[in-house]
Amino acid sequence: MGDAKMVSEVTRRIPPATQHELWVRAGGRCQFDGHNRLLYTSCVTQETVNAAQKAHIYAFSEKGPRGHGPYKGNLDALNDVSNLMLMCYDCHKKIDQDKDGVRYSADLLIQWKTEHEQRIEIVTGIAPDKKSHVVLYGANIGSEKSPIEYHTCVQAMFPKWYPASERPIQISTKSELKDSSPEYWQAESLHLLKAFERKILPIIEDDACKHFSLFTLAPQPLLIQLGALLTDKISVEVYQPHREPKGWQWQDCEDDFDFIIRKPDPGDGAVALIIAFSDNVSINRITKVIGDDASIWEITIENPHNDFMQAKQQLSLFRQRMRRLIVDIKQQHGEATPLHIFPVMPVSCCIELGRIRMPKVDMPWQIYDHDMDTQEFVKAIELKGDLHAI
Repeated sequence: MGDAKMVSEVTRRIPPATQHELWVRAGGRCQFDGHNRLLYTSCVTQETVNAAQKAHIYAFSEKGPRGHGPYKGNLDALNDVSNLMLMCYDCHKKIDQDKDGVRYSADLLIQWKTEHEQRIEIVTGIAPDKKSHVVLYGANIGSEKSPIEYHTCVQAMFPKWYPASERPIQISTKSELKDSSPEYWQAESLHLLKAFERKILPIIEDDACKHFSLFTLAPQPLLIQLGALLTDKISVEVYQPHREPKGWQWQDCEDDFDFIIRKPDPGDGAVALIIAFSDNVSINRITKVIGDDASIWEITIENPHNDFMQAKQQLSLFRQRMRRLIVDIKQQHGEATPLHIFPVMPVSCCIELGRIRMPKVDMPWQIYDHDMDTQEFVKAIELKGDLHAI
């Protein structure tokens, strides 16, 4: 009885300083995961109103939801900001109706509070010239899923860039068709275009921040198309997932690194470009698709492997070499001749290949994809002219 009296009389009142700190940490928003409602305005009339409640993670009452937990021996500390979450009435009611603390456990609420306050700290700490819109483009690659963890992406951006908002721009594939079918590529190409026009183009046209940070795991032809939609006129930071060390952070590379370019003997057939960075590509695989009399250009590295792209210097050098190579191919074969592109390369190179494309002067690009089932190249996406006219 004495314990209950002490809790109600001594600790139920939350000091103003603690309330102020909680409001700041929460950014004035409900900390229930996924709700994020502003708590200082009416969600109906937008008039100023205090709709906030101070929810306890570990309860006032020992028999309340989640009990006293680690505060059992120090009841005064129940009102520390570390044990409080800013919530609207509905969310506060929801977590406290879970009397046994099973669905909304203390560990889960602490996780939500921590993640919410970290987002607020990141977003409110952005200098105007360091803001960047985070774009996550995830898709199925063959039979594998390719989830992209937002928080690991934010870590890779630090300290040069910070998210322009607390939520990323998410684009994903839509079709349930197999990526070996023409219908798949047609559907996904159109879906990507519409998603770009709906989610990214308005930012380019109207937002004060026009910088983007790209984190992508998707079939290579779609990544090339995304890069072509962005163009090199937009400020873009492209990131590459690494196997060793695992993550998106850029590393360093050897100073003598360079790309190898192989030019073909003159031919009367189709014109092809092999980009062989992640693995070697047999010429026979190309001629099987476009004919034995093809003129086949190639850009590669000394020992192709799937984790060679480690440094931003390599990506910058790739852009330089590729721009020059595209011009050389066009000068030799003419800008009206289709260029058949066979990419076997990292995702960052795919984006940058698309970005260097010049729609008004470059050859039409026919981009192929490696079919995992047949182990052959199949036609995927054609890029020509203004992509917004697709």
